[in-house]
Amino acid sequence: MPKHRAVLVLPHIHVQNANAISSPMTWGFPAITAFTGVMTALERRLGRDAGIALYGVGVVCHGFEAQVTTTGYTRAFHLTRNPVLSNGSNAAIVEEGRAHLDVTLVFDVRLADTCRGDAERLALAERVAHELAGMRLAGGSVMPALSGSVRRSSRPVLELVPDDDSQVEKRRKQFRLLARRWLPGFALVSRDDLLQTRLAELRANHPAASALDAWLDLSRWNTRAVERPAKQDNDQPPTVEWITDPRPGWVVPIPVGFAALSDLHPPGTVRGARDASTPFRFVETVWSMGQWISPHRIKSLDDLVWVTDHDPEHPSEHALYRCRNAYSPPAPVLADLTNDIQL
Repeated sequence: MPKHRAVLVLPHIHVQNANAISSPMTWGFPAITAFTGVMTALERRLGRDAGIALYGVGVVCHGFEAQVTTTGYTRAFHLTRNPVLSNGSNAAIVEEGRAHLDVTLVFDVRLADTCRGDAERLALAERVAHELAGMRLAGGSVMPALSGSVRRSSRPVLELVPDDDSQVEKRRKQFRLLARRWLPGFALVSRDDLLQTRLAELRANHPAASALDAWLDLSRWNTRAVERPAKQDNDQPPTVEWITDPRPGWVVPIPVGFAALSDLHPPGTVRGARDASTPFRFVETVWSMGQWISPHRIKSLDDLVWVTDHDPEHPSEHALYRCRNAYSPPAPVLADLTNDIQL
């Protein structure tokens, strides 16, 4: 079993026509489950004899181009025109949102003893990149690099991570040097804390507020009217000013996994299931909040990568399959106003 921790970086992967409808209530960048899914598929394709195990994946986006109309206030996806049916009628069109991506994937991996050497790690990184080039990523096609455009910064990297507790500073410096290569770009991290904080704020005034109310409140721009009293020496009535609530950075609603709606059905008992050898369960999407931040603001690999989580001890009606991220925002720094005081 691989035991040596390492970081695998596949930089600037160009994806064409990735799925831009990530859930029934969100659109835009693909869901993080699309990237944990490609991580699982990639590990299966490499096989157990490759000497590498993938534990988590981080995503840094360098470019996003949604395939939509840009004129007017209403946007519409660019849809394909499907061929007519045998009887000459038009086939039903399922709306498919597409986007072109330029992303860097950062994997938290474990290596076997046979893959610790520099030459072995370089060959393994090239093999992983070659395997990914023939796969689908978030429903889109991985495009090959143009001839003559392969730069040193675009080559895959596989580096061992110092796992000794006495090498914390060395581990932090290694991650900082890697993060510089991902600029300019934005990394997606979890902000479950914002959802919990906003729910507590809403329930202070409205005890019946739910998590959905807090999620919708964070997902939109909130503008409210604030009455400004008139000056004492002025007979004019009070004025009203529209104020937009501040937001703690580039916060976005994201799907993070699935919640069970039924018990596990035995393999092959559900008609239409794609895999007749695996137990089947009906699920629904689970949403949370995420934030896009610059990679240089992330301090460690654990704060960047997403891992899959499932507690088999939960009862079936509460089974949860979701992705988790260990990012924690820095503590707010209070401004020092000593020099601003006018004596």
